[in-house]
Amino acid sequence: MPFKLDPFLLSLLATLGIATVAPCQGAAVPIFKNLAILLIALMFFLQGARLSRAAVISGLTAWRLHLTILACTFVLFPLLGLAMHALMPALLLPDVWTGILFLCCLPSTVQSSIAFTSIGRGNVPAAVCSATASNILGIFITPLLVGLVLAKQGAQSGGALNIVVQLLLPFIAGQILQPWIGGWAKRHKKLLSFSDRGSILVVVYTAFSEAIVQGLWHRLPLSQIGTIAVVDSVLLALVLLITSLGSRALGYSREDEVAIVFCGSKKTLASGVPMANVLFPTASVGLVVLPLMLYHQIQLFVCAILAQRFAREAETAQEGRTDEKKVAG
Repeated sequence: MPFKLDPFLLSLLATLGIATVAPCQGAAVPIFKNLAILLIALMFFLQGARLSRAAVISGLTAWRLHLTILACTFVLFPLLGLAMHALMPALLLPDVWTGILFLCCLPSTVQSSIAFTSIGRGNVPAAVCSATASNILGIFITPLLVGLVLAKQGAQSGGALNIVVQLLLPFIAGQILQPWIGGWAKRHKKLLSFSDRGSILVVVYTAFSEAIVQGLWHRLPLSQIGTIAVVDSVLLALVLLITSLGSRALGYSREDEVAIVFCGSKKTLASGVPMANVLFPTASVGLVVLPLMLYHQIQLFVCAILAQRFAREAETAQEGRTDEKKVAG
């Protein structure tokens, strides 16, 4: 599969460029802030509406494989992030380190985790359930993890009331109304995906406008962006190595290993940016989400290559089994 830039990432970069040359200022600031809050609430409401009750239950009840993936997402990542920060505290700006640690607390992606598991000939049903469970539980776990991890660093995140009002209540409302509007949400999946991505672009524009006005590019030299990419790459490489070796040590099948590697190494941009807008002061959101934006593209590039390798290994193994049957016959 040839590598190409994610169109959504290009949209994010374009939004960053617009915020740089034409940042939101003056009377427009409260308008965009309120719009971002409304769009975030709508996004989580629609997430609740799109998830069937059966998907929620199955994602929460198949426990052994899911626990392994959830441990990678919500335990391994934060521990690695804290270790990297402890070893190199002066490598990045404080707000950027906050972004790295925030990234480590986020749930997995859904679409790309399943897609790469499928390409790699892995356990797709397990990937569907695990990625779904990660996103559902992440709404509850991520804010708690962020508070716990950042408290260790002396940083601050948003209050519980903001989390409940902007994230949990809309999601629960969507789940309550799912029997009535779930079918409509599924039929208009593509249209709603534009709504989701549009809300993220508004949040990014608002956050980076605030950061630009406060001198983001004076505070963040170009070398820091390269350093962020290196830190993100090292973090991803460590997780991929640990999930691969760990799944084999725990006796999982090759199909399960593929699901663990891809679901356990992903971090969601779609939910991460809105969560950052809720959890952090507006002035710091721009720097906080920058590591996540870079990690998003790096994970797509690396996992696309890795999925192809898994697929080739599966084909080789299948050919070997076919040859053995012919010899035995």
